[in-house]
Amino acid sequence: MPRLHARIGTLRQLEILLAVYQAGSITGASKALFLTQPTVSMQLKKLSDAVGAPLYDQIGRTLVFTAAGLEVVKSAREVLGCLERLEMKLSDLHGLKAGTLRLAVVNTAKYFIPHLLAEFLEKYPNIDIDFKVGNRQHIIDRLGTGEDDFYVFSHPPENWDLHLHEFLPNPLVAIVQQGHPLSQKNNISLQEFVNHPFLIREEGSGTRFAIEKHFLKQGVDANVRMTIESNEAIKHSVMSGLGVAILSSHSLAFGGSAGLTELDVESTPIMTKWYLASLQTKQLSTVAQTFLDYVSSQGRKSMEAKMDL
Repeated sequence: MPRLHARIGTLRQLEILLAVYQAGSITGASKALFLTQPTVSMQLKKLSDAVGAPLYDQIGRTLVFTAAGLEVVKSAREVLGCLERLEMKLSDLHGLKAGTLRLAVVNTAKYFIPHLLAEFLEKYPNIDIDFKVGNRQHIIDRLGTGEDDFYVFSHPPENWDLHLHEFLPNPLVAIVQQGHPLSQKNNISLQEFVNHPFLIREEGSGTRFAIEKHFLKQGVDANVRMTIESNEAIKHSVMSGLGVAILSSHSLAFGGSAGLTELDVESTPIMTKWYLASLQTKQLSTVAQTFLDYVSSQGRKSMEAKMDL
């Protein structure tokens, strides 16, 4: 029998397999790879034949990967990751910083991370960026895939082995509609503030996690009127007079604060921090290490200057 590496299939088939796994469907992978669905299916059939076992089962519209399929996915990540690191090292030897930096960030970080990346790419124009955004729970789920170089959290999960690199403060501030009666007052008690109809982010949001933890510590109960799944929607709801809210100051500084007033409420801002997190079990690529070095020096200083921190 031929050795496994001689019959396992091509690198392109491994790329297609990973795309199907990430997209959760043949259709999604086809769109991501700009291939026809029959082409994707045919390549996966060849890979399955080479492995000698089915890679997934089709249950309704859902693809459920078999044990063999999951093992091939795991190995495909390692093989393709190794080749990517080789490409980066070869570029580095030629005096170039090239390759792909993969970032997965929580929703609120999307306001300032692009500004950080813009300056980074001015210095390293040959680097590509793969940028994913989701709520805190979605980004925690991505940790399990190990596909990203860094994950940006204000509240990293405690049950993962992570390297944590603190790089910016993340103050959460109390806001109301311009002209709201509270905007005429100073030193407002937290309970008085949250007695007003309160707008809060969805379950799984890092901002909500921090707010609920703070409310519990302060012994206050909020009059929650609405649960809203984005900072922008919360800001517009506050502008419209639907309620009051607490949001990251970054969402105001970089996302706009027209029509809003920040209040002087006791025990606010709620002070949290931003972290770059990386898996302890994953070696940083040349590009990832370059980004970390940049953030730890110039990037942090530049962002603090923009935020006037």
